[in-house]
Amino acid sequence: MLSDLSTAPWFRRLLVAAIMLGILLLTYVILQPFIIPVIWAGILAYVAWPLHVRLQKLTRRPSIAALLTTLLLAVAIILPVLWLVLLLRVETVVAYREVQAFLASNPKLPQALKDLPWAGAWLQQLLDELVQDPLSLRQQLGALFERSTGEISVLIGGAGRNIAKLFFALLALFFLLRDGRRFYEQLSAVLEGILGPQVQDYLDSVGQTTRAVVYAIVLAALVQGVFAGLGYWIVGVGPPVLLGAVTAMIALIPFGAPLIWGSLSVWLLLTGKVGDGVTLLLWGLLVVSWVDNIVRPLVISNATRMPFLLVVFGVLGGVLAFGLVGLFIGPVVLAVAMALWREWQEHRPAKPQS
Repeated sequence: MLSDLSTAPWFRRLLVAAIMLGILLLTYVILQPFIIPVIWAGILAYVAWPLHVRLQKLTRRPSIAALLTTLLLAVAIILPVLWLVLLLRVETVVAYREVQAFLASNPKLPQALKDLPWAGAWLQQLLDELVQDPLSLRQQLGALFERSTGEISVLIGGAGRNIAKLFFALLALFFLLRDGRRFYEQLSAVLEGILGPQVQDYLDSVGQTTRAVVYAIVLAALVQGVFAGLGYWIVGVGPPVLLGAVTAMIALIPFGAPLIWGSLSVWLLLTGKVGDGVTLLLWGLLVVSWVDNIVRPLVISNATRMPFLLVVFGVLGGVLAFGLVGLFIGPVVLAVAMALWREWQEHRPAKPQS
């Protein structure tokens, strides 16, 4: 009986499928900690591929060209982040001292803020508590920092979470650059065997969307920095150029720019500069934030022929689902879905005329 069962074709197929499924699950469990760094490496490799090709022509050695490209990208990523971290650390200490001096002067909330319904009384009570117990400010900031650190950690994720994952991302980047062409050919062959010759259209959609997202992120951050710097100059917060540069750097992270102009707006309001505080707050809400919400999806939409609303859903939904790397995963997945939809529309049989 057992001999007949083991030789049955359906049993052998079932056994092979179970073994393959088990191997795939074990492979996923083993590689799961490295999936996000490898995705970042793939994105960086695709974006830096033209530079790698030029370096390869100069050096005539794929390994040397891949190493040089990886080192250049590492410097381009690490140095600005270190500069931003050190700058924020210094500015945070200065800001904390100014807040402490402000509280020591026994401040009162501006009348315009006191008259606000519901919020005015609560803000004055909060300010009175901070004046009576300045150490509570440190405790509240610490609690806020812990909460925000957790949220930012989830948001940033991937290569930016810690040095180890950044190292693995750069290591994977080197090998993707060195062996990228061969890997792409193998991947194309495998996918073509599964999905057919139209797989090249899907790969083209992935490439176009990835490139468009990179351009959109950088362009939106630069435009936000420029408009934020203009707002700082209008209200007299300085130095506006440096603050604009910091805003542009933080704007590379989704919803990062409001941390700068929002904090400055609150400070202006508390120190009695109500007009400047309201102006900067409205400028940030109506101009700086809307620049990000319009420029980024518009660039992606124009480059990929995706509907604007679908791009917005892809960017926001991807970030909420996957963290920072979701900026790429969301639009890429929807771009492939759009390619499938268009292909189905083209090959759908026409309805007979009645």
